[in-house]
Amino acid sequence: MTRVLQAQKKQPLSGTTRSVVVFLHGYGANGADLMGLADPLAEHLPDTLFVAPDAPETIPMMPTGLQWFPIPWIDGSSEEEAERGLMAAAQDLNAFLDALMVDEDVLPEQVVLFGFSQGTMMALHVAPRREDEIAGIVAFSGRLLSPTLLKEEAVSRPPVLLVHGDADDVVPPQSLPEAAEALQAAGWKEVYAHVMKGTAHGIAPDGLSVALAFMRDKLGL
Repeated sequence: MTRVLQAQKKQPLSGTTRSVVVFLHGYGANGADLMGLADPLAEHLPDTLFVAPDAPETIPMMPTGLQWFPIPWIDGSSEEEAERGLMAAAQDLNAFLDALMVDEDVLPEQVVLFGFSQGTMMALHVAPRREDEIAGIVAFSGRLLSPTLLKEEAVSRPPVLLVHGDADDVVPPQSLPEAAEALQAAGWKEVYAHVMKGTAHGIAPDGLSVALAFMRDKLGL
């Protein structure tokens, strides 16, 4: 049984929804964490609805923080618990995306998943396993989970933009080339990368500019 994800929304500046950007936040945050990006992006994406769902689980010992799934090296959970959590969260996110596209009357090719950290892990796991290919994945400061399973399990291969800070001390910068190599090995034709110089675990202006250009291109705007 899937859990219903609560979400914040910022309506299109134009009043007409022709595309949707879904923000997927990181471990310990919530949907509001990335919604601040909607304001600068909306000026250049006036027909875009911005949506930011909350992850489905609270974090033990961190009552105000949310997680998509447990992380063993942070919370002491087992690998089995992390895997079960990921599978459950993937079902929740898929159900959320299905309902969103019906409610907003948009097609998969009008939707971008924009992840940060654990949200990137979710985006890179869920989107390739959806039958209908979305417009693209913007993947900030995360990593590709279970890369060896990707070639066998991927049923769609949307364009991917990988962005990472070279001073990230939370998720190693090496995660970017590792993800790029795995995606290409699994048959991806469009994998792009940008390294944010001097940036720790965050989103720098240059990274956001590259992400905006990618989204405009893949959404046909």
